[in-house]
Amino acid sequence: MPVSREAVIEFASQFDPQPFHLDDEAARGSIFGALCASGWHTCAMAMRLMCDEYLLESASLGSPGIDSLRWHRPVFPGDTLAIHLEVLEARPMASRPQVGLTKMRWDLRNQDGTTVMTMEGWNMFGRRPA
Repeated sequence: MPVSREAVIEFASQFDPQPFHLDDEAARGSIFGALCASGWHTCAMAMRLMCDEYLLESASLGSPGIDSLRWHRPVFPGDTLAIHLEVLEARPMASRPQVGLTKMRWDLRNQDGTTVMTMEGWNMFGRRPA
């Protein structure tokens, strides 16, 4: 997924209007050194990649939440993001055996293969009848 300057500013304008997400000059004077995406924008882009890669083609039933989230590196306009997923655990839900719980780790990487964000959490999926 390519990250555009316009998308960074549009998201920040609406949801995270900190100067280093909105203004090149302010960003140059920040610890980031350049305009960068909000971490929440990074999460939204990861969600889009998850939908495109597997969720929309699955029996996804949502998620009870994320256990951990880390932003390791800033995401800059011009970066291209890809998501990698590892299944850590899978089991039927005790109270609803027709629902499968899958604990996953998502690793969002830029074009250089550098991890920019990691998340761990659970997804719920419909299970096939026995």
